[in-house]
Amino acid sequence: MKVLGINAIFHDPSAALVVDGETVAAAEEERFSRRKHGKRPVPFAAWELPELAAAWCLKSAGIDASDLDAVAYSFDPALAKPADEMGLNDPWDHLRLTYAHNAPNFLATALPGLDPAAVRYVPHHVAHAASAGLASPHDQVDVLVLDGRGESVSHLAGRYDDGALEILASQALPHSLGLLYEDVTQHLGFLRSSDEYKVMALASYGHPRHLDELRHSIYTTGDGGFHTDPVDWASLVKPRGADEPWSQDHADLAASVQTRLEEVLLELAGWLQDRTGGTALSLAGGVALNCVANTRLYAETAYQHVWVQPAAGDAGTALGGALHVARSEGDVTTAMPGADLGRGWTDDELEAYLITARVPYTRPDDVAVEVAQCLADNGVVAWFQGRSEYGPRALGHRSLLAHPGHPNNLERLNDVKGREQFRPVAPMVRAGRVRDIFSRGPATSPYMLFVHDVDPSWRDRIPAVVHVDGTARVQTVDESNPALARMLAEFEVRTGLPVVINTSLNTAGRPMVDDPRDALECFGSAPVDLLAIGPFVVRRPTSS
Repeated sequence: MKVLGINAIFHDPSAALVVDGETVAAAEEERFSRRKHGKRPVPFAAWELPELAAAWCLKSAGIDASDLDAVAYSFDPALAKPADEMGLNDPWDHLRLTYAHNAPNFLATALPGLDPAAVRYVPHHVAHAASAGLASPHDQVDVLVLDGRGESVSHLAGRYDDGALEILASQALPHSLGLLYEDVTQHLGFLRSSDEYKVMALASYGHPRHLDELRHSIYTTGDGGFHTDPVDWASLVKPRGADEPWSQDHADLAASVQTRLEEVLLELAGWLQDRTGGTALSLAGGVALNCVANTRLYAETAYQHVWVQPAAGDAGTALGGALHVARSEGDVTTAMPGADLGRGWTDDELEAYLITARVPYTRPDDVAVEVAQCLADNGVVAWFQGRSEYGPRALGHRSLLAHPGHPNNLERLNDVKGREQFRPVAPMVRAGRVRDIFSRGPATSPYMLFVHDVDPSWRDRIPAVVHVDGTARVQTVDESNPALARMLAEFEVRTGLPVVINTSLNTAGRPMVDDPRDALECFGSAPVDLLAIGPFVVRRPTSS
């Protein structure tokens, strides 16, 4: 089977291609269109096809739309109800449903040669669940999906056994932990459906002093579900304007919502594990991008293994939908090979870009050594290597790197990226050194989806990556990314530190860099000292 997965219903439009049960390509439309989260101005923010991402997925496999056996669309309009019937205020709901009902024809127009009859609707949360269960390394695995909303629910709890999903619980709208977090994100002056991670970061600066009030409104129901009754946020904290500074009150509200979210997730996971007796849990849905909550699930439940889909948000439903259809049609699906499922370039193609851009460049014997030395000298490096990442995290393919031993490098990188100073940056660490420095989170964390406690003896040695609460969002690096592992080893030789700062290669409001032109534009406009692009190095000119 050749199955193309499409997400195009809420945000983060994306495409993924599964051939004979194997994931061969996946990418988000924003990386091609250069519009953050793939959104156009309203009303078109309600729905957008990932035309460029889908075309690239097909091209990367050398096939045409006419070769596809199926297209999985990760939303089933037959399961949807009008927003007002579900207690939601959504002015674009009708428009979205109209587009979804006509998705087969729209897709056939966008992908010439596609038979509209090949389009299969996959329920939104089933697509999320497949992205967690079928893409995970476990044959028997419990799945927990939590996000803002799907057709008419906001949650799914179930279990995969040899590729078959048993749904054990779901939660009808309007109750939604994802929408609750969006509400407080907006109240705190950030962008709804985009900036929830900022609330998670701000929460570390606060104290959860509103828990008593929130526990009356946000609670589990004993049957695998939960309630999120309306919260009068203004009665707790005055709303913050987007351009106003945040206060301790705002941080305390963020901490309160974050803590209550964690408590509810622990109860939901506990209910699921009691039902199944499972040892492995996989997570998907936008809520699964909450690294702090993920760590509590890892550390405080009976599950021995917790795996999180790196594209846990709606972008991941493209992959999940494709895997679900492939499995339903009899293909044996395999675990995703990694997050580097996007575009890549040959050395000759990269050099052609450099020649066209007329920038001076060199080809050192080993780019990893050059980068390690630049970082040891406290330079900032743009690292562009291999295929781009699927999902919101930079994982050593489209990254900004810096020395973790200089405390001012946190402020420096936030200035480079043009973002708030309370935002942390993350450490990447050689896999064999994790337990020397970091605890509580899992020893293997290749997708940067857990937080770890930083050993007190290391906090003064790598201060730039230590968050205000003594934690860090760790990415472990092994030989599956040999250039990155070699660079870390060379950096340790020079500094004694097996850790490097890693943050995404982009500036505020822009999607992550994806192709060589993006990389050169970002390097030219930001105060970055060195661009490592494939085997080539471009250095910032110095004034004589």
